[in-house]
Amino acid sequence: MKDINAEQFDEEVLKAKGLVLVDFNADWCGPCRMMKPILEAFSKQHEEVKVVGVDIDENDELAEQYKVATIPCLVVFRDGEEIAREVGVQSEKKLMKMMGL
Repeated sequence: MKDINAEQFDEEVLKAKGLVLVDFNADWCGPCRMMKPILEAFSKQHEEVKVVGVDIDENDELAEQYKVATIPCLVVFRDGEEIAREVGVQSEKKLMKMMGL
């Protein structure tokens, strides 16, 4: 799992081929901290999916652009297009379902 900022978002997410799971989060968020090990394990088991994190405090313009009101907010992109979104802590099984795996 890689943390990215607003300057990297276009290249890492919107121009990426295939599936990208974006975790909008914040350091102070308890559920976000609970989600991190789930996402790290998921990224190791599903190397075909790029998993990135975006800190909403450091990238508030991205959070606003993607209408992130509650965190953790998990957004799945396929070939640069949003295809799924869930809020809150999710299981690996739910993550797979979101991506159609």
